[in-house]
Amino acid sequence: MVTGISAGGLALFVVAAIVMPSRVSEWVAQGSSASGRWFGLFWQVLLLATFVVAVLLAISPWAKARLGGISAPEFGRFKWVAMIMCTLLAGGGVFWAAAEPMYHYMSTPPHFEGTGTGAAAAALGQSFVHWGFLVWAILGSLGALVMLYGAERGMPLRPRTLLYPVMGERIRTSWVGSLVDIVAIISVVAGTVGPIGFLGLQVSYGLDSLFGIPNVYGVQLAIILVLSAIALLSVLSGIDKGIQLLSRINVWMAIALMAVVLAVGSVGFVLKNWVAGLTTYATDFVGMSLYQGDQEWLGSWTLFFFGWFLGYAPLMSIFIARISRGRTARDLLVATAVIAPIASTLWFSVLGGTGIWIEQENPGAISGPLESDGLPAAVMSISQNLPLAMVLGVGFLLLTITFVATTTDSMSYAVAQACTAHDSPSRWLRGLWTLIMGAAAAALISVGDGGISALQSFIVITAVPVGFVMLPSVVAAPIYLRRLAIEQGVHRSSVGRGRATHSQEEREEVSVS
Repeated sequence: MVTGISAGGLALFVVAAIVMPSRVSEWVAQGSSASGRWFGLFWQVLLLATFVVAVLLAISPWAKARLGGISAPEFGRFKWVAMIMCTLLAGGGVFWAAAEPMYHYMSTPPHFEGTGTGAAAAALGQSFVHWGFLVWAILGSLGALVMLYGAERGMPLRPRTLLYPVMGERIRTSWVGSLVDIVAIISVVAGTVGPIGFLGLQVSYGLDSLFGIPNVYGVQLAIILVLSAIALLSVLSGIDKGIQLLSRINVWMAIALMAVVLAVGSVGFVLKNWVAGLTTYATDFVGMSLYQGDQEWLGSWTLFFFGWFLGYAPLMSIFIARISRGRTARDLLVATAVIAPIASTLWFSVLGGTGIWIEQENPGAISGPLESDGLPAAVMSISQNLPLAMVLGVGFLLLTITFVATTTDSMSYAVAQACTAHDSPSRWLRGLWTLIMGAAAAALISVGDGGISALQSFIVITAVPVGFVMLPSVVAAPIYLRRLAIEQGVHRSSVGRGRATHSQEEREEVSVS
């Protein structure tokens, strides 16, 4: 039922977007705007609270507890961190990293108007708000911990388990659980189909810029077919083969490209402004996270990104929980709430900071193409204004394809997991969702980028119910982690010190309301 309704809902949206693209885009824009207006502050507080609780738990003695009911991790640390990093970044890891800092450099974010903050530091600091600590914390820290705790007690790795703290085992068979699964699946599929479609448009633009290959639908379709084939082979081979291998390839490619950009660009400018951007963000961390000034700007930027990543949260929690069995809670919390966001800020500083440096040296070199041609133009313009332009341009296009392929295979796996009560989803179901998302993207770009934009923005609407699904984890995660620590003997209860077990009352499930 969950599979049929989720796939059917996606199919109806795709058909509607093709038949009446303007009307659907208008409806989604109105819905997204209303969602941000009514629930935006709730999202901001939820993401901030999740990050704060995750950090406090990471430094607590309870964090020594091991998760997933096994004594050793299934994956080595590098493989594990690579899968976490690459699942989120998707196409944003290249195109947004190059474009967003430049947008904020061209037009100072309202939070920094009249503050005297350097333009480059302000641009990077604002980008870090949207791709840094808060979004990573909501995607994979407390939610994954609650998932793993529930899984140890026989609950399935499905979005419904995030309501285990509220409803207990009743959520397993409740209609509420099915509704939660369907909303979470539609949300993440909308968020994943968007990058797949934009990949076709962006890479096609890049091929036109580099090689003069016409930027037409046939080329865009071919790109999506190649991406879907890579993701399909990866997801069919499983997490321990294709998914982790593709993630490691992504990380090494990203490191190599960063090294080349720093070598041929300005390493001093980039590192200085990376530190300046982090300092700007850290010194006004709460103020930037909870900014309530210019509402139109807030809805277009901060609330869009917060809603987008919040929509991903249940399925990301499933995937991260699946690959984190055997890890300690400290491993999980530090990797998702600290290491991954710091790595993301460095990546944004290398691409976006280099773009700002080029713009300062040659005004209009980056901002001009960005204003006229949109997101894809930023990374291509940066490449063309550096030595080894062809090598960098091709490298960034390949990296974009593999980034989006990694997100597609990981989310296909997570969606298939959300559609089954078994420990591991079948190969045919994993492959089916990969093909569904690829086909949806191919169909939507046939009418331009309006349908893709509408579907990607739809995730902001689904973030409204998803936010309430993620809320119980903020309260339940500390309680569950303390219990695990006491059960495993890494932390003794303050009542009855020295006992190997704790009372029946302590074992009863917490009800969070």
